[in-house]
Amino acid sequence: MSYLVLKYLHLLSMVVLFGTGLGSAWYKWMADRGGKLAQICETNRLVVKADWLFTTPTILIQPVTGMLMAARAGLPLDTPWIALSLILYALAGACWLPVVALQIRMHRLSRQALDSARPLPPLYHRQARLWFWLGVPAFLAMTAVVFLMVFKPAWTMP
Repeated sequence: MSYLVLKYLHLLSMVVLFGTGLGSAWYKWMADRGGKLAQICETNRLVVKADWLFTTPTILIQPVTGMLMAARAGLPLDTPWIALSLILYALAGACWLPVVALQIRMHRLSRQALDSARPLPPLYHRQARLWFWLGVPAFLAMTAVVFLMVFKPAWTMP
């Protein structure tokens, strides 16, 4: 596979990853704020589905295409901007994994509440806050990764 094809796949998967993550976060946050149980439940279902259909594949494609491009360009993985990108990517992933579990739990809780015609339990709201706050460092880390991908700063490590 040529460098340009790898770069295309890398950029396309980054756009899908960022877009799906930000879009899902926005719609889930707004649904939760709106307080309409049916909308919350459906949004939670779709957010979980979007993670499996779009986020998971791009999470796998990103490091593979990035490392292949680095190898083709003759850049070792300990090149400072690459190493920092990998660390930030791992940080985002460490936040994302519990977010996925929370999304699945929140979908179940909202489905149970809807089916039983009861309000969302306090546990749902605690999990939604944790979900939101885990998303903040993940989003900031991914924003920094995109910066590093684009600018490739020529830092030297001591």
